[in-house]
Amino acid sequence: MTRRPATLAFGLFLLAVGAAYAQDRPIGFQTPSKNIACQFFTDNGQGVLRCDIMNLDTRPRRPADCELEWGNAFEMSAKGSAGRICAGDTIMDPSLPVLAYGEVWQRAGFTCRSEQTGLTCFNAMQRGFSLARAKQEVF
Repeated sequence: MTRRPATLAFGLFLLAVGAAYAQDRPIGFQTPSKNIACQFFTDNGQGVLRCDIMNLDTRPRRPADCELEWGNAFEMSAKGSAGRICAGDTIMDPSLPVLAYGEVWQRAGFTCRSEQTGLTCFNAMQRGFSLARAKQEVF
């Protein structure tokens, strides 16, 4: 009978470690081609979705005020506009689950649909982007 509190304590420890690990894991997905990845973040209590595309047929001209990478990172808030961002990092992560072609991913007002022709994501305001190797559009 004296073992039971120790077993319970160890079980609670494992649950706490598992919960902490789950919070550190990225929330998002990658396309089957592994060319596009998206991650969901919370910034000041507001949801933000960022998607990166690794290979583009043509890269747009970098704006003068961007000293980092330009053209392959897109971001939007749950209720705001979407656009390309100047970024010195990437959210590409091979551990992200694959969103199969024809499947839909939804979280906190964001919706993304994976197709063989590319990925389209939008927010509750119907603003978003379509990403493909040949063409990227913000709407």
